[in-house]
Amino acid sequence: MRGPSAVSGRPLAQRESFNERLAAKHAAPLWNVLDEIVPREPRPACLPALWRYEEMRPLLAEAGELITAAAAERRVLLLENPGLPGASRISQSLYAGLQLIMPGEIAPSHRHKASALRLVLEGHGAYTTVNGERIPMGIGDLILTPSWSVHDHGNPGIEPVIWMDGLDIPIVNMFDASFAEREPKMDRSQGRGAPSAGAAPATRQLVPASYPYRESREALERLGASQPLHASHGTRMVFTNPVTGGHVLPTLGAFLELLPAGYRGALRRSTDSTVYCVIEGSGTSRVAAASLDWHARDIFIVPSWQFVAHEANETSVLFGFSDRPIQEALGLWKEERGGTA
Repeated sequence: MRGPSAVSGRPLAQRESFNERLAAKHAAPLWNVLDEIVPREPRPACLPALWRYEEMRPLLAEAGELITAAAAERRVLLLENPGLPGASRISQSLYAGLQLIMPGEIAPSHRHKASALRLVLEGHGAYTTVNGERIPMGIGDLILTPSWSVHDHGNPGIEPVIWMDGLDIPIVNMFDASFAEREPKMDRSQGRGAPSAGAAPATRQLVPASYPYRESREALERLGASQPLHASHGTRMVFTNPVTGGHVLPTLGAFLELLPAGYRGALRRSTDSTVYCVIEGSGTSRVAAASLDWHARDIFIVPSWQFVAHEANETSVLFGFSDRPIQEALGLWKEERGGTA
């Protein structure tokens, strides 16, 4: 009930004084920020965005002239969401970048608590070593580096090799749980880096180190021939851990989508932010109010809880990765179909 003092504005002044005294004690009133920190639905700062490979490729080549792989440790152009300037991330929870390794180079060995995946986009002859296992890198191959795995990259071939990196760095950093080692010593009998004092032990690798694209593409075709097209994502094949049957990494899930020529997908949205990379074909994805026209090797981001619909001009294959596994583990993941973009 409002009294005369409310009209005079004295309660407002009292509240401001109260807030100042709270601030001096490193406290604050919840009622001033409740709608902001507990919104009715997600309000991501992350924006829909697309990075054209034809525009990024010359910049990668220039980076190859400016700095060596050894000096950079990782010669990567990170993809920064326009809604999150300076945050070194493609969404609120995901990191993505384009990495280049030139013929004759070796990107030195290191390891970190962040989990990583690689999708090879261009070139032949390079490899990634994960916990002592050398893995050839072919175009379209998915290669995993689980948390705390010792890994390096090398290119004994004759042409540059480029791939997309996807990591859960923002998630790890949110927990202030990041550890990293440069040039860790390898315990060859164990096939992994020996743990250092004060750091967590090496994570046992329970997933295949790589999923070759030739095999994945064939499996995707078989899947498409055995079931009707999904209204929103055509034929989708989720990469799984054959030991657990779950996602390939605890924080990152990955999949392929096959969209036949002329496909027009229905709108859907979900709470996981998803990074897409075009392996084959061309088309358009409507994301919220944005229309993203894509071609082979382009990369785009669909933010959390934004409606998306894919359209294919020709037979197309999209690779995607997202933070869905950790959302599912925490009981947070949600999906909705229909609506308007």
